[in-house]
Amino acid sequence: MAKETNSDKFKLQHLPSLIVDTFKAWNADDPFRLSAVVAYYAILSLPGLLVIIINLVGSIWGIEIVQGELTNEISKALGRDAAESIQTMMLETQNGNKSTIANILGFATIIFGATGVFYHLQLSLNQIWQIKPDPDSNFMKMLIDRARSFAFILVIGFLLLVSFLVTAAISALNGYIRSVLPDFILYIAFILDFLVSIGIVTILFALIFRFLPDTKIRWKTVWIGALITAVLFVFGKFLLGLYFGEADPGSTYGAAGTVVLMLLWVSYSCLILFFGAEFTWVYANRYGLGIKSSSKKNNNKQEIGSA
Repeated sequence: MAKETNSDKFKLQHLPSLIVDTFKAWNADDPFRLSAVVAYYAILSLPGLLVIIINLVGSIWGIEIVQGELTNEISKALGRDAAESIQTMMLETQNGNKSTIANILGFATIIFGATGVFYHLQLSLNQIWQIKPDPDSNFMKMLIDRARSFAFILVIGFLLLVSFLVTAAISALNGYIRSVLPDFILYIAFILDFLVSIGIVTILFALIFRFLPDTKIRWKTVWIGALITAVLFVFGKFLLGLYFGEADPGSTYGAAGTVVLMLLWVSYSCLILFFGAEFTWVYANRYGLGIKSSSKKNNNKQEIGSA
């Protein structure tokens, strides 16, 4: 879907038309199919992600504390039953009663599985930004993509650790604030916690937009798109928590309810992420910033979507 390039600078009154163009482009890219694919691979990647994140952050914060924090966050998003099922999965992943060969094979399988969701997220973003696959891509390209995906897991672990530290610090100060300072200061602490969440998610989305797709994109475009996506994601996560808590859509599926809930949550979250990616693409093309393929053959210095 082609967009006209406009060299004018962004103005607030442009936002409604940007949103309209974003929705049209988002709807044209069949986001429900793309989000379903990523959700499927997210389920397959979940055990590997849990192993890596828990051990990475747990080596600093403490494994039991990290498991507890993750369980609390999952409970807020998906409900208590889903959180208990995933907690059981966490405990199973920590079972170390295996032979050396089994551990090596298991570690390789974990790495491959954990990077799968980011690999397919990369493919989806390439499609949204109209990045044509490199005809000369080979096995080495796939290994590089998998290594890049693993780097994102490490980034998530670091950001998760920062989030835990900030949340713990704010929680520790709450008691002191209640006893010494006026009650309205608590609202300031809540707003600060919210802004920190927005900031951490913005950084994550900025890194995803900048480094995951096979593109060359300017940081100016990245930060604007990442901020919009982060705000939508945080509010969307709150609304999804209300929906899952009240409607309990997984209850219809019995024992498979937890898997269904995770599929739905990841799928809905990806819809928000892809909308943010579409906004980034529309913004870049409207204001002449451009999103260019990083492939040597495909990078002809033409803006994506200008043809």
